[in-house]
Amino acid sequence: MLISRSENVILRHIEKSDLEVLAPFANNIEIAKNLRNGFPHPYTINNAYDFYTLIQSQTPQSFFVIDYEKKFAGMISLAPLSDVYCKTAEIGYWLAVPYWNKGIMTTSVRLIVEWGWQNLDIVRIHTGIFSHNLSSARVLEKAGFTFECEFVNSVYKNGELLNELRYSLLKP
Repeated sequence: MLISRSENVILRHIEKSDLEVLAPFANNIEIAKNLRNGFPHPYTINNAYDFYTLIQSQTPQSFFVIDYEKKFAGMISLAPLSDVYCKTAEIGYWLAVPYWNKGIMTTSVRLIVEWGWQNLDIVRIHTGIFSHNLSSARVLEKAGFTFECEFVNSVYKNGELLNELRYSLLKP
């Protein structure tokens, strides 16, 4: 099911047929090093099937395929939070390396933000990125997000303490 589109980018629900493309793209250390440890490396076809099963049970479903020119290019999510954060959603995303530096992710972030404002009962979207991931910082800034703060030594990834950069966007 299509949730949002621009000229060359479509956000849609994942299909089983995507998993054979998802797994080899996701099995890249350049992607895994910028994501939480729940995203495994190496990434196998079994990981892709487990992920598919997990997101099929979500309500609302918050993970979407990024299609670029009718080809699987990556994933993006907008996950509503709970408890005192119930008016906030967290955005997350990754893009296959062959699609980097084409403006695809900035477009995808803008599309999912608009979808979130229209379909979720939220007033704020935020994310934390690892301080070495300057490409992601640029994506967020181009999409209108504001840098809020830096959490020093708050992330432990691949045996290294990293700073986390927090970005947010408020509903207009």
